[in-house]
Amino acid sequence: MKVKFVLTMDNLVVDDREFDQVVLDWESDLDRQEILEVSHKWITSKNFLTQRMEGLMRVGESTLTIEPLEEADYA
Repeated sequence: MKVKFVLTMDNLVVDDREFDQVVLDWESDLDRQEILEVSHKWITSKNFLTQRMEGLMRVGESTLTIEPLEEADYA
């Protein structure tokens, strides 16, 4: 299923530079299980972003939305 991810991060520090807000969006083809895994990791992992983004030293409030771009075929 093709999905769109939108990551919004507020009050972040990247390589000692401060930013009020950064918004990243991208599209990907994932199956339902992969989407559930990404969602679960996002919710349960402490410091999820700082562990995965090079140069990201600190981030305040952040949100990740996952929107379907096409319907899954369940037939």
